[in-house]
Amino acid sequence: MRRLRQRRIRPLLAEQVLSKRDLVAPLFIDETILEPLPIVSMPGQFRYPVEYVPDVAGGLFAAGVQAVLLFGIPCTKDAVASAAYKADGVVQRAVMAIRDSVPDMLVITDVCACEYTDHGHCGIIGETRDGPGLANDPSLELMGRIAASHAESGADIVAPSCMLDGQVAAIREALDTAGFQETLIMSYSAKFSSALFGPFREAAGSGYTFGDRSGYQMNPANAREAVRESELDAAEGADILMVKPAGLYLDILAAIKEIGLPVAAYQVSGEYAQIKAAAEQGWIRERDVVMESLTCIKRAGADLIITYFAKDAAGWIHEEQ
Repeated sequence: MRRLRQRRIRPLLAEQVLSKRDLVAPLFIDETILEPLPIVSMPGQFRYPVEYVPDVAGGLFAAGVQAVLLFGIPCTKDAVASAAYKADGVVQRAVMAIRDSVPDMLVITDVCACEYTDHGHCGIIGETRDGPGLANDPSLELMGRIAASHAESGADIVAPSCMLDGQVAAIREALDTAGFQETLIMSYSAKFSSALFGPFREAAGSGYTFGDRSGYQMNPANAREAVRESELDAAEGADILMVKPAGLYLDILAAIKEIGLPVAAYQVSGEYAQIKAAAEQGWIRERDVVMESLTCIKRAGADLIITYFAKDAAGWIHEEQ
């Protein structure tokens, strides 16, 4: 076997080759600031004002990153996330800015309410068997309104992340009714209640005021449930499925790949922060670990990889090629 690992033949026999086209860059757009704001727990990442979006998106596209995933931080929050579906909302304005400045960029928008609610949960609050919590059916209409407003602004793909039962069907109906039959849905179909989301809550300002999200995000112990969730979303009309987080859930990714739809994997904020912190200490080589982690995510079955390392990785891929 070692004959196949010699220096000159090894690259030619690589079973997986990471491409710039695999990468999606998450961006945090904040309408409360005038200058980019560093995210302390995610070194090298920022919240950007809407006015900076054309330059940021243009820089990513020039580096070879052809897709972005947008998250918004609004000026105002309330119990029903009314700022999330405004025609001139933060994400809506960001989408239009990218459409005007980088027309060939693929624009994906996160469809959720946690950044827009004053309680920090992902939809409308109601009474559940466990006390106050996310009310499923009243929240479906809200997700449909948010998704339709993103599509109207020019989003190519809407990505519901709140793990509501029936959310894909509700959003598909809302999009079709509004005339956006060609807008894709990338469902966070296997989103786990992970301890790796902590830095994201600083980045997106989406911490919750009571309880947690375990009532709607999945138990990390459950693989069969992840497959069932993804099969249901596929049956409801999802165009792309997603596994989040990525690195600790490669078995889930491989299983969901068998459903037959394209699959995205989200290398989340905690994964990014751990690599950055260890690299800053000199314990690992950042570039090597990033490229290995992304290659392994692709090997497990990801067609798209959402990662905060997207721009850096695109540059490293260019150098290697």
